[in-house]
Amino acid sequence: MIEEFKNKNYWAIILGGSSGLGLASAKKLAQLGLNICIIHRDRKSTLSAIEQEFEKIRTNGISFFSFNIDALKQEKRTEVIGVLKEKLGAIGKVKVLVHSIAKGNLKPMVSEESPTLKNDDFHLTIEAMSISLYDWVKHFFAEKLFTEDARIISFTSEGNRKAWENYAAVSAAKAALEAITRNIALEFAPFGIRANCIQAGVTDTPSLRMIPGSERLKAHSLLRNPSKRLTTPEDVANVVTLLCLKEAYWINGAIIPVDGGEHIR
Repeated sequence: MIEEFKNKNYWAIILGGSSGLGLASAKKLAQLGLNICIIHRDRKSTLSAIEQEFEKIRTNGISFFSFNIDALKQEKRTEVIGVLKEKLGAIGKVKVLVHSIAKGNLKPMVSEESPTLKNDDFHLTIEAMSISLYDWVKHFFAEKLFTEDARIISFTSEGNRKAWENYAAVSAAKAALEAITRNIALEFAPFGIRANCIQAGVTDTPSLRMIPGSERLKAHSLLRNPSKRLTTPEDVANVVTLLCLKEAYWINGAIIPVDGGEHIR
């Protein structure tokens, strides 16, 4: 792979980059020569395995650091950006911001056997999985940390328009995420910022496994997919990489299916 951004002191910031689509994207972007900063939230018991994955990213010879913090708290965001400004120095810039935060409530609306969704569950899920993207973009923009041709990438799913059991709060968050991404694409375009949303196919990630009935979702996807396989994190990361290349500068405000054609059936 061509190290397009090597020695340019450009950075990719991955929100939610310790597993799944975020981690795969970080690995791929590091191969382009981008320095990597990952913000994640994980238990201490999992950090050893996560650090092994981070070490693979470092082997690309790029600068790397991570924060195990709550990315939704304003004071933590301010802390991260302060450290990042020191790392960037006078010439470093943020080239890519990838939003892969998966913190949603997966309760049913109606059930006699388990707790059901409450108003607060919607608020917390939408805050985490959609509004937080705007908070981070706005903060980086205010600090003048973006390059003149920055790329914002977020992840949605078919649950943005299809009803899945137990997915109501996340579905609402995905719809909001797409709306926010479109408006970032519109209102920040004069400043050289491009924003797009990838609609990933059903992917066997820790986030998917948390959804009740995920095995049924996977089985149904295998029947629908023209290639008879699930989407992989690497499939999605490949498109993240494409969207960061200079040739993709005219792609803006798009919802891009990355599912091998699963959505056409």
